[in-house]
Amino acid sequence: MTGNGRPTIKTVAARAGVGRTTVSRVINGSELVSSDARDRVLAAIKELKYVPNSVARGLVTNRTNAVALVIPESESRLGSEPFFAALIRGVSGALAATGTQLQLMLVRDQSERDQLTASVQTRRVDGVLLVSVHAHDRLPGQLEEMGLPTVLAGRRDAQECLGYVDSDNSGGATQAVSHLLDRGRRCIATITGALDMDVGCSRLEGWRTAHREAGVTADESLVEGGDFTEEGGRRAMRSLLERAPSLDAVFAASDLMAVGALAELRDQGRRVPSDVAVVGFEDSVLARHTNPPLTTVRQPVEELGRTMARILLEEISEVTLSGGQLTERQQLTLPTELVVREST
Repeated sequence: MTGNGRPTIKTVAARAGVGRTTVSRVINGSELVSSDARDRVLAAIKELKYVPNSVARGLVTNRTNAVALVIPESESRLGSEPFFAALIRGVSGALAATGTQLQLMLVRDQSERDQLTASVQTRRVDGVLLVSVHAHDRLPGQLEEMGLPTVLAGRRDAQECLGYVDSDNSGGATQAVSHLLDRGRRCIATITGALDMDVGCSRLEGWRTAHREAGVTADESLVEGGDFTEEGGRRAMRSLLERAPSLDAVFAASDLMAVGALAELRDQGRRVPSDVAVVGFEDSVLARHTNPPLTTVRQPVEELGRTMARILLEEISEVTLSGGQLTERQQLTLPTELVVREST
């Protein structure tokens, strides 16, 4: 059974005493099955009330050799954040050798969401890679209900049921803040990412964990919300300085927000790192060209994209072989690494 109680092709195979391939052949009308095995499979299907998913079954006979990379963000966001460019490079590189076409889809409003749903229902793509997942976004659940192979960049929460590839957000943030504590900083603020995303919550938890492990009380008044943008980082830094002018370090949950924080510190006459140390997260190209160069947590974004594409292709193949059922979702977390530069 699946997590929601629906029988799977694996359940039918076990009840009939045959392999999944045999069940798949019966479902798809193959003649390469004995009459006895066919009868047992059909009896199990009837007893279990098994119904192959129509969208997933369509993949078996109507492969398009195309997948969609869905990004629910604006064009300006897509163009300004190095994360998206690196992810797209990784995905397209992995697909290039397979002959699979990549369709980039921005989903910014209900109209574009409806277009995506239509593409899925009419089977114009074999699977979906979904980026920038927010906790209350209905799209991942809709894709799951349709039975379409889907892999997320990150996860909605710790109970995620879809396949995903993520970076070690909590561990990387812990390492970054521990580095600041080791350098003698004690009034360490953080600029969070969006807290309706697991990535934002996990990096905030890493800030707390580092304090806890060092036996230092984390001052929750030094937590300021951001949105992964440069302007969001600047606004957050301004707010932090207004209420905590004595802060001596800040961990920003993205390099782009760290760039905004550096600009605000410079405008207010604060020297980095002598007055305030700054750490970012990602190790994008921006980190090497800030003034001073930015200490940051390196996450392997291109590898993340390549791994997502590989897992999606494996899911599509499993659907093809099984006649429309996915029995297992892969969920991977990639390691991060602290890169120390002159901002700390």
